Amino acid sequence: MTKHAEKYYHKQMDRDAGLTHKKHRTKIVATVGPACDTYDKLLELVKAGVNIFRLNFSHGSHEDKAKIIEDIRRINKTEPFNIAIIGDLQGPKLRVGEIEAGEIQIEPGDIITFTNEKVLGTKERIYVSYPDLHADVTVGHTILINDGKLEVKVKKILKNNDVQVEVTMGGALASNKGINLPDTKISLPALTKKDLEDLDFIIEQKLDWVALSFVRSVKDIEILRNKLEKKKSKTKIIAKIEKPEALDNLRDIIVESDAIMIARGDLGVELPVEKVPLLQKQIIRKCLHRAKPVIVATQMMESMIEMNKPNRSEITDVANAVVEGADAVMLSGETATGRHPALVVETMCKIIMEVEKTDYNYNREDELAPQTHSPSFHSDAICYNACKLAKDVNADAIIGMTQSGYTGFVLSSYRPKAPLYIFTKERSLVNQLTLSWGVRAFYYDEEESLDDIFADQIDILKQRKFIRQGEIVVSTGSTPVSQHLPTNIIKITKVK
Repeated sequence: MTKHAEKYYHKQMDRDAGLTHKKHRTKIVATVGPACDTYDKLLELVKAGVNIFRLNFSHGSHEDKAKIIEDIRRINKTEPFNIAIIGDLQGPKLRVGEIEAGEIQIEPGDIITFTNEKVLGTKERIYVSYPDLHADVTVGHTILINDGKLEVKVKKILKNNDVQVEVTMGGALASNKGINLPDTKISLPALTKKDLEDLDFIIEQKLDWVALSFVRSVKDIEILRNKLEKKKSKTKIIAKIEKPEALDNLRDIIVESDAIMIARGDLGVELPVEKVPLLQKQIIRKCLHRAKPVIVATQMMESMIEMNKPNRSEITDVANAVVEGADAVMLSGETATGRHPALVVETMCKIIMEVEKTDYNYNREDELAPQTHSPSFHSDAICYNACKLAKDVNADAIIGMTQSGYTGFVLSSYRPKAPLYIFTKERSLVNQLTLSWGVRAFYYDEEESLDDIFADQIDILKQRKFIRQGEIVVSTGSTPVSQHLPTNIIKITKVK
């Protein structure tokens, strides 16, 4: 064993002994809720295949979330896993208020008044949690309620700032249902008062990722980034794509963010549903080009909230996300409130692994070649060619080093066939890199010669049974080590 490898070996080896590591390379995000919010249930989900837990700040108290965070971190300390945590901000979610008797029936042709005065809703007058509704909508705009199940059109803006609407698609309207405004550019800030309070909690708890809901422009990301930087937070940003305006600014939003979530729920309400599948493919492709992790979310296996098997269409949906190149697929109500949280994770894991064990090809080698105009062109070229070299020599592992996370994200974006192991001296990155396709990250903070570092990393992986004697490893790094330069070197090693 090399001089430093023993130091890292003793920290993890006993816990790794005899453990069968999950092999899926497309990661699984699970939302925490009442169905899985205890230590034992969280651990059960991790062992079933969860890589990242999502905390939805639309529900629950900070006190409840602090306990869940404590339990997840206990798993990271006592089990051989690096589980990341996403704090998902609610954003400017619009809702109707309380409805008389909990629910009313509205019919096409009914005239209803939306008001910002808190009243008990009736068929005549309903409170809407959007004080500037009258200023942002115009006559003829469509307003969707309850994920598009109900539809009304703006008929008149009244002098008292109420908004009169006509029902075009009726049905049962219950209390606190969400509202979407597909024709309207809303003026609400991306970070509401509640979001700012939740963000302070997320920063204080040092969560790995924060997801910003209803992103419309780069400015929304910049505002959040500035708040994180002022607090010297290392939390990374996920931009949720769920508004039509975001699609107009997609390239810049991807560049400014650290990762992207395709939130198909609201996206499929705000846009014609037939547009969503191709948009999903396009967004994934753009994220791959920019080496930004991308999550496909919403209703992936929704039938398993109740059932013990998914629908055939859901199986295909998960498989297609894998084939398209998503870094992660996400479960929402399936794990948060469903009857079979561990079973749904196991089922999703099986689907992913079945797709990944076939010799399917992302067919993006030429498209993803480094671009000469990129400011990181030279290190991109090293990472790209490390992956090509690993393919040429049929390598058993690719090893990278990173201080910012960039090398890990770039190596992952080329979707190499060889297993991908990333070493970093930044502890926060160990969990953050968990979101990236195929990446398994390790903490390592030695800075002697590059030869010693490469030898240590190989020895650590060998002792933890990720690689074996006689196998071929492609390593990337930078020299001189002390200068912490971008990746500038590739080495092939046969494991002794």
